[in-house]
Amino acid sequence: MKEITRINHLGLRVKQLDISRAFYEKLGFEFITGPVGPEPVAIMEHPSGVNINFILNADSDCAKNILMDTSAKNTGFTHVALEVTNYESALNEVKKLGIAITGEVEFEGAKFFFIRDPDRNVIEFHQPGARKSG
Repeated sequence: MKEITRINHLGLRVKQLDISRAFYEKLGFEFITGPVGPEPVAIMEHPSGVNINFILNADSDCAKNILMDTSAKNTGFTHVALEVTNYESALNEVKKLGIAITGEVEFEGAKFFFIRDPDRNVIEFHQPGARKSG
């Protein structure tokens, strides 16, 4: 569909706004507004333009990610990949913040590492490899 121009926002269901907000602020996101609307929703945005809508209605006793913390391979979005310009710099910054790295991969020149947010949502930091021509 030619009318699609970009991803507008990501919707993440979270348990507690204050905890999620503090975590994402460490990653450079800025609080925009919320809670608003019937769900309710709070909105944060990174200076790069990445926008996250926190859906503030998660069950408080939910302790795992239904897609990633089970042996069943359920359908659904498993993670968000944030592109970075410098893999080593991003990795070191996340480590300095005290955030656990849950995996690192290098594949065909691309490098990426993974973390989990407070609600166990998976975030990938991705530095693309050189594009192959032809």
